[in-house]
Amino acid sequence: MERRSFIKKSGFSGLALSLMPSWALNKEFEYSILELMGKVDIELYGKGINLRKKAHDAFVDMKKAAYNDGIDIKIVSSYRDFYRQEGIWERKFLRFTEDDGMRPLDAIDKIIEYSTIPGTSRHHWGTDIDIIDGYRKVEGDVLDPAKFENDGPFVDLKKWMDENSKDYDFYLVYTDDFGRRGFKYEPWHYSYAPISIPMLTEFRRKNILKLLQEEDFLGSEHFTNGFLKNYIQDNILDINPALL
Repeated sequence: MERRSFIKKSGFSGLALSLMPSWALNKEFEYSILELMGKVDIELYGKGINLRKKAHDAFVDMKKAAYNDGIDIKIVSSYRDFYRQEGIWERKFLRFTEDDGMRPLDAIDKIIEYSTIPGTSRHHWGTDIDIIDGYRKVEGDVLDPAKFENDGPFVDLKKWMDENSKDYDFYLVYTDDFGRRGFKYEPWHYSYAPISIPMLTEFRRKNILKLLQEEDFLGSEHFTNGFLKNYIQDNILDINPALL
């Protein structure tokens, strides 16, 4: 088992922490707001896994079980800190507004079909994973819903996860349930419930709207109160009920 503490690569991370108000640094609950927003180091376990210990151990057990059924559960994304998510957001914002000529608000709506606002990603928590079947060789974007259905290369993986993932406390986050709002269906995104549920509960106790209003990255100046309220309700909270 490989244990590591994630080291932020951004040269601005230390400055960001020094400018944080004192209340944000106080760990009144089990998880501080900086931890929930991906702005502090956390201990991560497993080469190529990068999860909190209990989530890591459960994933390893699940991966071993899937091996026995001819499936190689491969993580393509797990922990991401705030600054990496910020980079993803800003690259998409620039591409949609400058390359594709979209209006800022339309670009933001496009981004949040699949990508989170920095500071609100479940991947900040060290509990969530995006997975594929490593035995299947595919071209193009592997995180495409079409690859998980019909004759897609990851149909067997999806079927195995539907039947077995709950035994290891991993649950699909963004389901294809009728009427669900927010992020589009992601058949690859699973969350380790024993940790992510209390983390989401803690996150909901914070003034998320106020915290997001204080962030400064490309496009954030277009966040209105109405937009943020809808985003919190639809994208953060309209998920698999088993994870609430």
